[in-house]
Amino acid sequence: MSTTNTRTRILEVATELVAGSPDGDISTRAVCEAAQVGAPALYRHFGDKEGLLSAVVDHGFERYLATKRERDESTDPVEDLRRGWDSHVEFAVRNPNLYRLMNSPAMRTPPAAALESHRILTRDLERAAAQGRIRVAPELAAQMIMSANVGVALMLVARPATFDDADMSRRVRDAVHASILTPDAAPVEPGVAEPGAAEVPSAAARLSALLREAQGPGLSTAEAALMKEWLDRVANARPGE
Repeated sequence: MSTTNTRTRILEVATELVAGSPDGDISTRAVCEAAQVGAPALYRHFGDKEGLLSAVVDHGFERYLATKRERDESTDPVEDLRRGWDSHVEFAVRNPNLYRLMNSPAMRTPPAAALESHRILTRDLERAAAQGRIRVAPELAAQMIMSANVGVALMLVARPATFDDADMSRRVRDAVHASILTPDAAPVEPGVAEPGAAEVPSAAARLSALLREAQGPGLSTAEAALMKEWLDRVANARPGE
């Protein structure tokens, strides 16, 4: 068996064992026996059990991420955010053991799949910010949405008997989005100011996103970084601060 085939075989067997495990946990011994390889081969390809499990997560999550990579971005980033939340939850419910593993504290190094998913979310928020449609900086908004999205998905997977309201995910999604997005704001035309002190955070988030897209015209690298820091601080400030 070639080196590539050995690695693929180990990965496929481990993925099957994770999916069929009562708690999502597997032993390297069981993987080696099922794949008919010795322990040295497993450790040579994956380093240790954590490395193997991280590869299993990336392998299983690949199909989900492929749909996100290939999708056509709509002209409405807010609708893309809604669809992104729903597809995230749907994936978790369809792959409960894989999803629990992906978010397990035992995974000391975040799987590459998780990091890519976060980058895709942040990109959608940057598009929304450029249209003046979010209240805080995209990076903070991404953290807020992802933490809530993962929390809902984990509860649906881990406690289905308790969290049995089919509309619960949508309700949480809309509540979180309401705290981040401007209220059904239409895209703001360039050069048109948004009146009112309450719109200052949204304007700051939008200007930060536009400067990032334009690579900080007229500013040095240090000046652009400082400007972004100031704008993000304004965008992320709580009311009254």
